[in-house]
Amino acid sequence: MKRAALSCTLIGALLAAAALPAVAHHGTLVSYDRDKQWTREVVVTRFNYANPHPQIFFDVTDDKGAVVHWSGELLPNPAGLLRVGWTKSRSLQALAPGTKINITIAPARAGGVVGLVIRMRNLDGADIVSDSVPYPETAAAPAPQP
Repeated sequence: MKRAALSCTLIGALLAAAALPAVAHHGTLVSYDRDKQWTREVVVTRFNYANPHPQIFFDVTDDKGAVVHWSGELLPNPAGLLRVGWTKSRSLQALAPGTKINITIAPARAGGVVGLVIRMRNLDGADIVSDSVPYPETAAAPAPQP
């Protein structure tokens, strides 16, 4: 009886240990403070279309005119972006260094100049990426001609 209980305990512990890597990375949302998110016009300095999450690097000019270098992590991974047609070349074109965009960031709870990208919009107001729509807004399809 003790041997069976020990075997069940050991099997349970092994299964739990095997499941840990599956949940280890998914602390992203708790690392950032969505209650303190902010939106500003920024200048893109670099965009990395990489796993596990793409990253954007950008400059923010503060109220005193000083430039602060920030970085942000996108929630969708490259595979998710590809599924909706947002390719690496499309990203690098839309987010080329020197491009001005509006970005909404949830800053890291630990402080610093890093955050979670909630939304990126071009200066015309179209979404580039957002946490609810991980692809740019598209124009409505034209009505069929009779």
